[in-house]
Amino acid sequence: MRSLYVRMSIVFCSVIVISSVLGFLVSNLYYQAKIKPQNDAKLTKMAIGLQQFIQDHPDAAEEYLLSTASLGYKMYLSNDNGDEQFYGLPFRKNDLQEGALQKVLAGGIYHGVGNFPSSAFITGFFDNQLSNSIGVPVQITGQTYALFMRPDAEVQFGELRIFFAVLIGVIILFSLWFMLITVFHVVKPITRLTEATLKISKGRYDIKLYTARRDEIGQLASHFMTMSRELERTNRARQEFVANVSHEIESPLTSIQGFAHALKDGALPEPQRLEYLSIIDEESRRLSVLSKQLLTLSSLDYEEHALQKRSFDLRAQLRQVMQIMEWHLTEKELAVRLHVAEITLEGDPNLLYQVWMNLVSNAVKYTPAGGTISIAARADDHTCIVTVADNGGGIPAEQLPMIFDRFYKVDQARTRDSNSSGLGLAIAQKIIQAHNGTIEVASTVGEGTTFTVSLPSHYID
Repeated sequence: MRSLYVRMSIVFCSVIVISSVLGFLVSNLYYQAKIKPQNDAKLTKMAIGLQQFIQDHPDAAEEYLLSTASLGYKMYLSNDNGDEQFYGLPFRKNDLQEGALQKVLAGGIYHGVGNFPSSAFITGFFDNQLSNSIGVPVQITGQTYALFMRPDAEVQFGELRIFFAVLIGVIILFSLWFMLITVFHVVKPITRLTEATLKISKGRYDIKLYTARRDEIGQLASHFMTMSRELERTNRARQEFVANVSHEIESPLTSIQGFAHALKDGALPEPQRLEYLSIIDEESRRLSVLSKQLLTLSSLDYEEHALQKRSFDLRAQLRQVMQIMEWHLTEKELAVRLHVAEITLEGDPNLLYQVWMNLVSNAVKYTPAGGTISIAARADDHTCIVTVADNGGGIPAEQLPMIFDRFYKVDQARTRDSNSSGLGLAIAQKIIQAHNGTIEVASTVGEGTTFTVSLPSHYID
């Protein structure tokens, strides 16, 4: 399997080569269509001027032809008797078409440059062939000659061609060098990301990537680091969740198994037998509640349409919650302050009922006898704000960020006695978030705790 570095290097080299070839083809096409006719016309004009000068100064013809050749032109002079002479460097190929000489001697003009055949990879201007020339008739000492001429590309552009060849070669070499460095600079962080991916796949999340770059690769590395930390946190949470679920299930199962084994004793007194049955019943209920809570969390985590929304009266629902909790309030002699405006909520009434029950039951549970619980609801700018406050013992500040974590218990001793699973607030938070709302907590040790829920609402003044 080819590495990305090799693949990108091949691609870049291919781009350079293909671009060079296409550039040459386009330039050659431009020469054939545009420049070649102009060169033909320019050389024809020069040849006619040379023709007139020789005819006006026949005695200086030889000297003038030699002087013109030294300026970078190739010339071929011939007559009908087979006398011929070359001026300047020889032509690469003496391939004058049949009849061209007779045509010029008869007074015509030979346009070899303009009619030179086109070729994809050869620019005709640099092809030093006799057929690629301009021919005109000249009169020298009363005899007609045919004069063929063309620029000598090697003389006129020899140094320039070498210069451009060196220039293009150096450009290509430096381009390839810089391209290889650039590709390495691009591929290296991707290679590191690949190595980091392999580490994560093996359960290692302690990866470090260079994130100081301000381009897309730097952003990718930064997001990858964030993803790694989130995966590590999720993995820890999953492990803790499994451990907590196992613990919460193991405790009641152990009790059920122990007391069920004890009930096999036929000599067990009736009062003790009833007590054991009562404990088994209580632990079974605890397991049932735990399973329902886990199912609720699962549905909220993975089901996009878990909510069954409809409009309902919030005031009536909160009053129903207080009626259900009336026995517990009376038992602990708790005072209740209820200030609820007439508010219509759009949401899942069953799930939100579970939220209010959880918050109120927690307030009742952790408020000492003779305390006060305050429940208020108001609507403002299409936002419903519900607060549940108590004057209980409060929650330490260092524990506030964790109270919505699953299975987290503020007071392990008290929650063990109250059969709390530590899932209630986590479920409440998921329900509120599913309604596009927020739930917050403020607490002071020794003064009490206040939960504030904000939900979108349609309210009636």
